[in-house]
Amino acid sequence: MKKSFVVSFFLACSLLVGCNNAQQINGSSLKTVNRSITYIKERLPVEQRIEYEVAFWTLRDDIRNNKDFLTAIDGKTPGQLIEIGKELFVKRKAAGKKEYEQFDNWDQMITQYSQERIDQNRKKTADERDKLPPRPINYKLSGM
Repeated sequence: MKKSFVVSFFLACSLLVGCNNAQQINGSSLKTVNRSITYIKERLPVEQRIEYEVAFWTLRDDIRNNKDFLTAIDGKTPGQLIEIGKELFVKRKAAGKKEYEQFDNWDQMITQYSQERIDQNRKKTADERDKLPPRPINYKLSGM
């Protein structure tokens, strides 16, 4: 009886520890970072996904060295990553980067990117080739 209680206790503790890192980025390798980013992004509210993506790519653009990037991103939560993205935005805007001149603040940039993503999904136009009549396909079959 005591053994089963001890085993179930340790099993429950290990499950809790394993589930605790679900909202943290695993920075052990680039492959696990990409998996973590995708997993977390799919579980974020829709309005936060673009902000999360922009923050991730802003940090990745800032840290080119893979080892330094993995160290910087390991264990970060979505909120922490977004805060880092906001800080980098402020630094880049203060440094006079051209791509940030058009935005007054982080929220305005995210709003514009969100609108662009919505417009991009709406503007699915038909390919001109689809409007042409189908061409006949003639096969030359030779006797065997």
